[in-house]
Amino acid sequence: MSSPLDVLTYGEAMALFVADEAGPLASVGHFTKRIAGADLNVAIGLSRLGFRTGYVSRVGTDAFGRYVLDTLEKEGIDASHVSVDTRYPTGFQLKSKETDGRDPSVEYFRKGSAASHLSVDDYDPEYVGSARHLHLTGVAPAISASSRDLAFRLAESMRAAGKTISFDPNLRPTLWPSRETMAATLNALAALSDWVLPGLGEGLVLTGYETPEDVAKFYLDLGVRGVVVKLGAQGAYFRTADQSGYVAAQPVTRVVDTVGAGDGFAVGVVSALLEGRDLPTAVARGNRIGALAIQVIGDSEGLPTRAELDKLERMTAPA
Repeated sequence: MSSPLDVLTYGEAMALFVADEAGPLASVGHFTKRIAGADLNVAIGLSRLGFRTGYVSRVGTDAFGRYVLDTLEKEGIDASHVSVDTRYPTGFQLKSKETDGRDPSVEYFRKGSAASHLSVDDYDPEYVGSARHLHLTGVAPAISASSRDLAFRLAESMRAAGKTISFDPNLRPTLWPSRETMAATLNALAALSDWVLPGLGEGLVLTGYETPEDVAKFYLDLGVRGVVVKLGAQGAYFRTADQSGYVAAQPVTRVVDTVGAGDGFAVGVVSALLEGRDLPTAVARGNRIGALAIQVIGDSEGLPTRAELDKLERMTAPA
């Protein structure tokens, strides 16, 4: 790295095979290869908006690993701390095609993957210290205990250095030994963060509260600076110690693929906050980019470039 990073992310990048026709995955004969990973989607989105973005991960010495590295290079993401592991493979996943806007079914092939062996050995204090912001999701801490340790090391070091942290719970219950362990761990990570971005359903699982107001208060009481609760077609609710409110969703004519919507939302919120925008403006951008993400097939294909976002924001700005 010859220059500091704006944003650092870490996690597991995988090859993604999206069904070319609707129906059960077992019946599909043809798939299109793409890239996947919640934290990687955010890194891609922020890089396209002009932020210097770094990614920490591990891939195998296989075609999927090469594909991940090629994608990082293409997207302008620093991959100097993505290790090529000769012992373990790169994970992949299959995703169904849906024609009615429902969530697609996804099957993961990630057990024992290279990224699941991420650990504090992958922590480089100089590299982490070069970033001004850390974005975490709840996926990478779920894939293994050693990866979980890395998540806390990253968050604790960034917090100690006075840097900012955003956290999207992005729940994967099947990867955890119990829901209680999942909630306790992710809430502990949230408590180290500045901005927490749960969905309302995630908030219920993690906090036990059913309303966005109560979910937000739960995290504010942990010391979080701001909370944004995603409400799907109803938009989002935001709250800090000084302000709160709802921001309407961006209208969408046709939903094509719901996967990646939350990652697009995070790209919008985090990018705007790093630019010094106020929270309502950041939430509106989150809604806007989340809406773009669900109108195309693929987890990151709908994420805009800076020029595309600027044009869209000019078009939708109040008169």
